[in-house]
Amino acid sequence: MDFVNIKTKWNDRYRATTGEPQASRVLKENLHLLPAQGRALDLACGLGGNAMLLAQQGLHVDAWDIADVPVGALQDIALKRQLSIQAELRDVETHPPEPETFDVIVVSYFLERDIVPAMIDALKPGGLIYYQTFTRQCVSDRGPQRAEFRLADQELLQLFSSLQLVFYREEGLIGDVHKGFRDEAMFIGRKNTTPALD
Repeated sequence: MDFVNIKTKWNDRYRATTGEPQASRVLKENLHLLPAQGRALDLACGLGGNAMLLAQQGLHVDAWDIADVPVGALQDIALKRQLSIQAELRDVETHPPEPETFDVIVVSYFLERDIVPAMIDALKPGGLIYYQTFTRQCVSDRGPQRAEFRLADQELLQLFSSLQLVFYREEGLIGDVHKGFRDEAMFIGRKNTTPALD
């Protein structure tokens, strides 16, 4: 699917969305790990639930998405609520973040494996990545139908293996599948503050 079709698809989806944008669970439940100040990125931000929560915590936030409908809506909300958010139309596959730019990066319900190295590089030393998205092991029909847009077992641990593991949750099909955290994985990793020795 080309850029124009992807943009149209997501614009149509966001036009049909109602209600207040929600932050991801991995962020909401781990706000205490955020730095007191700094610069954050809500990557593939959608309607900006993560961006708004990050800004409310005192961070300066960049919010990027491929669709202009959510970007415009988020700019309006940020202006009305006086939140430090710079929302931008951006294709992160062709224009990933620059190295050592962000103290925090949050990604939810977006999976593009090829840009993971750029995301890690984009963290400043000591920076955090919060990540949450759908897994292939699932008990419901929520999320993408195509397997390549879902995580394999413990894939986030492999993709971000160069980071210090801070938090991870993936319950798969273990135990009573009607309880707990299902269909998704959550991860928080921290970039080393000292460069690795060769």
